[in-house]
Amino acid sequence: MSFTKLTALAVVASFAFSGVQAQEVDKTGWPNSMTIGTASQGGTYFVYGNGFASYLNETLGLAATGEVTGGPVQNVTLVETGDHLMGLVTMGPAYDAWNGKSELAPGLEHKSVRALFPMYQTPFQVVALKSSGITSVSDLAGKRVSAGPAGGTAGTYWPLFLEALGVEATISNAGASDAGGQLSDGLIDAFAFAAGIPISAFAELAAQQDVVMFGFNDAEMPKILEAFPAMSPLTIKAGTYSGHDYDQTTVALWNYAIAHKDMPDSLAYEITKLALDNPERMVQIHSAAKETLLENWNTNSFMTFHPGAVKYLEEKGETVPDNLK
Repeated sequence: MSFTKLTALAVVASFAFSGVQAQEVDKTGWPNSMTIGTASQGGTYFVYGNGFASYLNETLGLAATGEVTGGPVQNVTLVETGDHLMGLVTMGPAYDAWNGKSELAPGLEHKSVRALFPMYQTPFQVVALKSSGITSVSDLAGKRVSAGPAGGTAGTYWPLFLEALGVEATISNAGASDAGGQLSDGLIDAFAFAAGIPISAFAELAAQQDVVMFGFNDAEMPKILEAFPAMSPLTIKAGTYSGHDYDQTTVALWNYAIAHKDMPDSLAYEITKLALDNPERMVQIHSAAKETLLENWNTNSFMTFHPGAVKYLEEKGETVPDNLK
């Protein structure tokens, strides 16, 4: 059995003592099991996805597991092709895939994917050892920089960000945990990533090493926002990480849980309802889920919602535009 499956089962076991029984719902057409595409170990997707899979098992009796993948770019294609019934995506790469511009499947319009619910915003953030003297993205010129897994949000956008700022660096790709270890061992000079905050790999580094974290400074931010209109400015508040008592200005993209269009409507409805009706429990899975709220459903501007999700939203009094259903 793979490490990922063992981890997922361990998360399931951790919830077993809650005493919550599986809900009695119409499960006509439901699969016997379901895989949720997440990302690398040490990142927010891995924790969020496996935790939510456990929540589905606990409340709906669905044998769901999270699986390590390359991240959003790969996840949207895995859902499009039906290899995964559900996945976690950042809306920038999802928009590219929707329009046939995915780097993994160029020319294939990913029109079989459907939005379920908003998760949280993904900020772009860099961590480096304080001894390196690196304090800004511009300082990465000539440095060795890991940008997370190839095909992930960070791996896709950080090279583009650096190009837009005229910064030439040596880019490598690795999972979040591996990149954190490489930084500690001096094999790279900085780790540029993107994930819901706090990023577990960054938090671990902050607890063990004297590190500096940053996003984009006042000179860099206007250039990034002009070059990448899908991005939104975001401030990572002081105290988010141990020993970091300063605000960090950066940019962010929204994340969504998506499903294949053939997911049974009743299952999509129950998944969406579970996520958006239980904010306190979702935050127990990961603190980034504080933004997994009904009020944020309208941050999706292009991807068709699954009919099951539309049913839930309309029951809550929301008006879903015709072009999104």
